[in-house]
Amino acid sequence: MPDPLTQVVGLLRPSAPLSKLVTGSGPWAVRRSYSGRPFYAAVLEGGCRLAIDGEAGIVLREGDFVLIPAAHAFTTSSLHPPPRGAALPPVAVGPGVFRLGDAEGPPNVRMLVGHCAFASSDADLLVSLLPRYVHVRGAARLTTLLGLVNEETRADRPGRDVVLARLLEVVLIEALRATAGPAAPSGLLRGLADDRLAAALRGMHDRPTESWTVAALAREAGLSRSTFFERFRRAVGVAPMEYLLAWRMALAKDLLSRGAVGMAEVAERVGYSSASTFSVAFARHVGRPPIRYARERQAR
Repeated sequence: MPDPLTQVVGLLRPSAPLSKLVTGSGPWAVRRSYSGRPFYAAVLEGGCRLAIDGEAGIVLREGDFVLIPAAHAFTTSSLHPPPRGAALPPVAVGPGVFRLGDAEGPPNVRMLVGHCAFASSDADLLVSLLPRYVHVRGAARLTTLLGLVNEETRADRPGRDVVLARLLEVVLIEALRATAGPAAPSGLLRGLADDRLAAALRGMHDRPTESWTVAALAREAGLSRSTFFERFRRAVGVAPMEYLLAWRMALAKDLLSRGAVGMAEVAERVGYSSASTFSVAFARHVGRPPIRYARERQAR
């Protein structure tokens, strides 16, 4: 079975509507607002600054990779940014190639940047399990992968969308697992970094149909019930049963959106004893009955 991180990324169903090569020279700055869309950048040469609203600024150097799973407002700039209000907009100098700052001077940065989209109807929930941003240093593998993304974005070859989706899944998994650890912000990555909690998380993801209780999950983790509950809540950011419900509903939404199975089978696959019990739980969680939800998603 896929591990929880792979399952979450797979359910997000990423696509790549935009990828470009950007060079900058002299002082430059770009303010971006992506309304929650994922943004990524890999620095190929030189360096720049990244300032995400509400976070400390980051200096990005050659070989660095950054991913913002839900980008809202941030600024990228040269290491010595221009005075406020003096920055010029990017200028297209070729297909998928843009120039920042001085059009003639030697470049102080060259990077691959882009944003992707998540097709999942539960993207907000899944993204909430991830860090606000991911910064990986010396990311040669990620840079290579993004080079392939950039090349595939530009090409008009058969199977392009499928190839891009798979490449982006690998990019996201590579980036996220590179930052997993006890120091990660609360969420799925921090939970997976704890061997005891990871056992419980794998159990929920591998066997969502099981009649899980906090006590059963604690046994899976090899911890007492109270210790497990508090440790899980601190690391993952939500209580164990709240996480289990959210995961089951994410799976249900995916199955309903695809329309491949009937309501009774959806209920069974996500751990409910009957379609009626599932329907009540789904309507309470999502705000509308599963049949209506399925019709709305399949009509799009």
